[in-house]
Formats: sequence, C-alpha cells, structure tokens
Amino acid sequence: MKNSKNLVKIIALSMLIALGVVISPILRVEGMCPMAHFINIICSVFLGPWYSLLCATLIGIIRMTTMGIPPLALTGAVFGAFLSGVFYRLSNGKIIFAVIGEVIGTGVIGALVSYPVMNFIWGKEGLSWMFYIPSFIAGTLIGGSIAYVVLRKLADNGLLVRIQQMLNAKCYATEKSTLLSNALCIAAFGTVVFVVIQLVSGVFKLTSPLWSYLSYASLAAFAVCAVAYYIVNKFIRREKS
Repeated sequence: MKNSKNLVKIIALSMLIALGVVISPILRVEGMCPMAHFINIICSVFLGPWYSLLCATLIGIIRMTTMGIPPLALTGAVFGAFLSGVFYRLSNGKIIFAVIGEVIGTGVIGALVSYPVMNFIWGKEGLSWMFYIPSFIAGTLIGGSIAYVVLRKLADNGLLVRIQQMLNAKCYATEKSTLLSNALCIAAFGTVVFVVIQLVSGVFKLTSPLWSYLSYASLAAFAVCAVAYYIVNKFIRREKS
C-alpha cells in the first residue's frame, strides 16, 4: 500500500515536471516566466515543499540542458518553490500564503541570488543587485495569481482536499471563500487577461504600443473591479446586520 501511494506521488510529480517544461517557454511573457511560478505553487499545495523543490530543480535542469536557458532557470525557481510549500504548511493550509512564499522566495531571494550567479559565474555584465527584482516579482505575481484562482476554485469544490488525499499529502480543513478571497480572485483574473494579451501580441507580432497599454489596463481594470466588489458587498453586509 505504501509503495502504491509513493508511486502515485512520483507520477504526479513527473506530470508536473513535464507540464512545467512544456508550458514555461510557450506561455511566456517577455522577461518573465509566470508559468514556472504557477507550477511551483500548485506542486507546493499538492505535494509539499520538498517535492516542490525537487520539481523546480528538475524543470530548471531540463530547461538549461535542452533549451539553453541560463542558470536563472534554477535561481528563479527553487527558492520560491520551497518557501511556497513551507508558508502553506505554516499557515495551516492558507492558499494565499503559498503565493506569498513564492513571491518572497523567487521575487526577492531568487532575484538577489541571481545577480552573483549571472555576473560572476555566467559572465553577464551591467547588472546590479536589484536588476532582477522587478521582473521576478512581476512574474511571481502573474503566475501566483493564476495559481490562486485555480486552487481557490478547487478548494471551493472540495477537490483540493480529495487531490491531497489521493496523493497522500498533508490535508487541511477546507478554507472557505470569503469576501476578501473572492475579491482577490477578481483581481487575479486581470493577470490572466494580461498574459493572454501579451501572448497574442507576441505570436502575431503586434508591435503597436496600444497592446502594451491594453495589457496593463486590464490589470488596473480588474483591480478596480475587485476593490469595488469588496467595498459594495462589505457595505451591503453591514446594512443587513
């Protein structure tokens, strides 16, 4: 029985690694790799920090050896993968903390570690300690937002716990949706639209600045909608009480 459960974990890990290798270069935004952070968070919640660290490491090694990706494939993934799982468990299963762990691990720690690796080992000049932080944080916020929406819906449907049980991973009491979590989901959809617009403009070589403005406008529009949703519903609930 134990061997069977371990086999299921290995199969799930292999699928996530394969998915990460395939979608990371395809669903990519210039200067960012949001799908790598998406996979990190999904693996952290499904399997835990150590499996997520292994997943990110193997994806990075495969991308470096087969696609010629620089060491950023590792420095920009492994720290966030591990901290995402750690924060998720320390918070007793709060999905938002899995996202926060990824942002801190990759957006800050990974970005800082990337500077000496790329400068002194890889030989890339003209960098500073803060060079990678803006793009790394932006990438983690995009990938993390998409992961949050997916995991939030799985949790609401009761599927998240079932998946964790099937994988013999640590389960937590189902985190029910709140007004804040619903507002965060609305805001997160802005990042989905952002990625779609960036991909479409890249595939069809749409170089007009309008497309860039439109992608960032989608982020702002959904953020405004999220704030409006939260304020209006908060007011309605207060009036009813």
